[in-house]
Amino acid sequence: MRIVDLGEQYHEDYFKCLEEYSEDMQDAGVEKMRWYEEMKDRGLGVKLALDDHGQAGGMIQYVPIEHSYAEGEDLYTILCIWVHPHKQGRGNYRKRGMGAALLAAAEEDARSRGAKGMVAWGLILPSWMRASWFKRHGYVPVDRNGIALMLWKPFSSDATPPRWIRERKKPLPLAGRVTVTAMVSGWCPAQNIICERARRACGEFGEEVVFEQIDTRVQATRLEWGILDSVFVDGRKLGWGPPVPYAKVRKTIARRVGKMRRSLASDPPSMAG
Repeated sequence: MRIVDLGEQYHEDYFKCLEEYSEDMQDAGVEKMRWYEEMKDRGLGVKLALDDHGQAGGMIQYVPIEHSYAEGEDLYTILCIWVHPHKQGRGNYRKRGMGAALLAAAEEDARSRGAKGMVAWGLILPSWMRASWFKRHGYVPVDRNGIALMLWKPFSSDATPPRWIRERKKPLPLAGRVTVTAMVSGWCPAQNIICERARRACGEFGEEVVFEQIDTRVQATRLEWGILDSVFVDGRKLGWGPPVPYAKVRKTIARRVGKMRRSLASDPPSMAG
């Protein structure tokens, strides 16, 4: 096993998070590619763990904190670290030390770029991106947002702890129409999939549904909303985490359309004159 920087020959693996075989990834669109092209000259770091045959079994991506879900100074933030765990596709790469090796390499790289510390997020549940895993590697919790912990490892004594960017406002629904708003940064294919499925589902309802995409790659926009990636249907969050199936996305929008139709039928707009 060896750790390497992302090379062009591994772009497709990286853009699809090592799951190019997944049917879900067919709905991911090009947002990850667009995000990469914009971020590669803004401090983005990507490293891959390769097996003895040169196949990638794990990856980590990290950015200066001002391009992430957190606020702070002179820190780098891990967006995700992922070791492929399934027999399907390229195989199960867990229990080989890839995660620890990727984390150590990213920390060393961040130090070389002048960072005063590394920030991570982890779930308190025993699932992907476990907070307990980061704790075992020297990370200390500094903030919490629901089931997610923010953890960090300071590299210097003058490092300042980070904090979550918290939600500051939600999209407002429009009278007489169902409003679907996608807040998209582009870094996570799972979130890009939900966005693309929402966009496609909206097209089935014509003018009754309005779809809006807001680019949260822009720091000012991200801070204005306090949201990195989410899809809202009439101001209610559609889901976060594993990609929501298309049927569920469409059903959620259809339910709101039905409610709107019933409301208009019972209280039609008055005609002036």
